[in-house]
Amino acid sequence: MYKLYHGDCSEVLKSLNDDSIDLVVTSPPYDNLREYKGYSFDFESIANQLKRVLKVGGVIVWVVADSTLNGSETGTSFKQALYFKSIGLNLADTMIYHKTDCSFTRHNHKKYPGVFEYMFVFSKGKIKTCSLIKDRENKLGGKKFTGTIRKIDGSTEISGSDGNIVNIIGSRTNVWTYSTGYGKSSSYKDAFKHPAIFPIKLAIDHIKSWSNPNDIVLDPFLGSGTTCVAALQLDRKFIGIEISNDYLEIAKARIKTECPVLVNSTVRLKKINIKLKSKSA
Repeated sequence: MYKLYHGDCSEVLKSLNDDSIDLVVTSPPYDNLREYKGYSFDFESIANQLKRVLKVGGVIVWVVADSTLNGSETGTSFKQALYFKSIGLNLADTMIYHKTDCSFTRHNHKKYPGVFEYMFVFSKGKIKTCSLIKDRENKLGGKKFTGTIRKIDGSTEISGSDGNIVNIIGSRTNVWTYSTGYGKSSSYKDAFKHPAIFPIKLAIDHIKSWSNPNDIVLDPFLGSGTTCVAALQLDRKFIGIEISNDYLEIAKARIKTECPVLVNSTVRLKKINIKLKSKSA
């Protein structure tokens, strides 16, 4: 299954079967931080549809941040996270996407420049697939683990007295750091015609973490096609939904350019038009 839908994802999602998606990796056009061709989206409707189409044990990775209005952050990201919880999804992790390349604010918000976004990881029940990325060097790697742990009553006890040896390499933390910006988030130059792409490595790392080969990965806000490219490179199937035909054409060209062997031999990009609903931002 390799499908690209042109349409409003709140409508397109209704056409997908219940419990059919293994993983969602996406970043919605949050808080009007970027103009998005005049379109807006119905968050609550989309959240409920994503829960419906997600398989039991499946994961949604929701990459968002907040704008600052009148000196106060909107808190939209937290409101969305709490809504996902209210409809029955688990908030499995609150992760941070840290950007090494700082973009200094042009407005006088009297705040430090923002260099991160949230990556909320939601699950439908207990997570079925979890392959934690191990690329963090342990300071005590190769040595016997000894130390103390603090108990609930405030007292301490010896930990690691059985002589366990600390692994040389451990799982990374839930703060992921990437270099961003032109030529860094993607090697495909036309991808930067989209106003807010996330790094291809970010999508790859999440797909590796929460899915298996041949699983179906969905991005309901496809943009420049990052999630689909990453899915193809990792032998996953994909469904991409994009309301802007301009961006969808960029995504199609990017997929064909970055995955030519895969596209030519196994993938027939299927574009399906769904009724559009245009609203003023």
